[in-house]
Amino acid sequence: MKRLVLVLVGFAAGLIAIPAIIYFYLVFGNPPVATSDTPFPFESRIVKIPMAARIHRDMPATTPLPMNDANLIAGAAVYQHNCAFCHGLRSAPTAISKTMFPRVPQLWSKHKNGVVGVSDDPVGETYWKVKNGIRLSGMPSYDSLLSEDQMWQVSILLSQADKPLPADALKLVSP
Repeated sequence: MKRLVLVLVGFAAGLIAIPAIIYFYLVFGNPPVATSDTPFPFESRIVKIPMAARIHRDMPATTPLPMNDANLIAGAAVYQHNCAFCHGLRSAPTAISKTMFPRVPQLWSKHKNGVVGVSDDPVGETYWKVKNGIRLSGMPSYDSLLSEDQMWQVSILLSQADKPLPADALKLVSP
C-alpha cells in the first residue's frame, strides 16, 4: 500500500513538475524565437505534416483559368508587384530571404532536388498558399489583397517557372 501511495505521489508530482518546467523555460526566453536561432529538433517536420494535409484537403482540384500568354503575363505583373521582394526574380535571389525563418523559397531558382521554385506543385496547391498564407512563416494571405483571377494567374505563372515564358512575362520577372 505504501508503495502505491509513493507511485501516486510521484505521478502527481510529475504532472505538476513538467508543466512548471515548460512554463519557466518559456518565461525566461529560452525557446528559439529569433530568425538566426537554431530551430527545435524536428520543427520543420512538425509543421510540414499538418500543413501538407490541410493543403491537400482544401486545395482546388481544377484551375478556372486557362494557361495562356495573357494569364502568364498578368501573373508576372502580380508576381513582380507582390511576390518578388521576398521570392526573388529570375537569376536574382533576394537578400531578405536569407534573413527570414523559415527560409523563403526563391521561386525562380533550382532547389536541391533540381526543381525550379514550385513548378512541380499542383497549381491548386500554389493557389491555396497564395490565398491563405502560411502561419509563422512570413507568407501573408492575399485573399483580401488580390482578386481570384490574380491569385490564379500568379499560381499558373509559378507552375511554369521551369518552362519558357512569353517575352512580356519574362521581362516582368527578370532583373
